[in-house]
Amino acid sequence: MTVMLTDTIRLFLFPALMAFAAFSDLFTMTISNRISLLLVAGFFVMAALVGLSGAQILSHIGAGSAVLLITFMLFACGWIGGGDAKLAAATALWIGFDPLMNYLVYSSLIGGALTLAILRYRHIPMPAVLESQDWAARLHRADSGVPYGIALAAGALAVYPQTVWMRPLGL
Repeated sequence: MTVMLTDTIRLFLFPALMAFAAFSDLFTMTISNRISLLLVAGFFVMAALVGLSGAQILSHIGAGSAVLLITFMLFACGWIGGGDAKLAAATALWIGFDPLMNYLVYSSLIGGALTLAILRYRHIPMPAVLESQDWAARLHRADSGVPYGIALAAGALAVYPQTVWMRPLGL
């Protein structure tokens, strides 16, 4: 029973929270602190369930802390939102150091493509079918930001199979 519960959590918790963060950022341009807090709490629950060693837990905390430090500086410069900074750090906690560089590269590439797509969207007339949608109108405005949580979530989901959580399943 415990193995089935652990496998269910490892298969669904992280991906579901990342998908929720992406959709939330797209539709509201915010990523709730609750998502990041659930990711942090979920990490410690999973670490206990799968029996990560103290050294492994500290390594994951180091990855999350390093990303938090970097993203906090980016936030202080006004280059990213606070929700993005917290989401990236909580994601790095789950991912750990091994696939961290892949996560950062994927998120950056996806984020660049997303930014270019949104800039292109802003230079075309608003599609009539989207005119009544607040989120679409907000994205269309030149003074609006980019919902980078989408890129962070996509990058995280791309590397999740490389993590300590998924490797034992052989997926």
